Amino acid sequence: MQSNIYSKTDDDDVNDDSATDADALPIDNDQLKSLLADAERANLLKKLSEANQHNRYLKRQLLVREDSLAQFKSDLAVTEIEIQALVNMAKEIANYGIPAGSRKINGKYIQSLLYSRLQGVQEKLKKQKKDVELVESKEVSLFWSGMAESVQVMGSFDGWSHGEYLSAEYTGTYTRFSISLMLRPGRYEIKFLVDGEWLLSTEYPTVGEGLMKNNLLIVE
Repeated sequence: MQSNIYSKTDDDDVNDDSATDADALPIDNDQLKSLLADAERANLLKKLSEANQHNRYLKRQLLVREDSLAQFKSDLAVTEIEIQALVNMAKEIANYGIPAGSRKINGKYIQSLLYSRLQGVQEKLKKQKKDVELVESKEVSLFWSGMAESVQVMGSFDGWSHGEYLSAEYTGTYTRFSISLMLRPGRYEIKFLVDGEWLLSTEYPTVGEGLMKNNLLIVE
């Protein structure tokens, strides 16, 4: 009866040593750079994803606040109408004639004092309304003209983090891209990403120099 016991040969030892040597081969510079680049790319993609999620959260919060602001502005408009009616009534009473024996406060008859105080309230209300309008977002249209497949506007309006894609409008001679953004009054730097290339538009003024040169968008 033949024995089935396996005996390791010299050839097997050589093969094992070769495999061990292969595993122990050092990583060359190109492989190391590739690994580092992959790790850095993964890290950047993770940070970009987190930034986009935070940006979407801020946009939702902004929409909620914009709705509240619009409601507050509407309430101010109603109050302004009511105050105007009271001012007109107080003015009519003050001009009608002061009845004998009317009380005075700080040297003024109460009818005249009521009229002047209502005028003061009215002026404060007008100022509040203007303050609301200064922080209220406005619809702003942006355009890009020229042949392209994809046009994206980037800018300080969202911290250069996400940007917005423009919609194409095809005509007989050129392509026009447009978008409407809701922005608060202020100065914004923008730049267009056209088919992957950073470009400036001649439709808007510019600020900065060299790589930092951008278009300027002013929302009044």
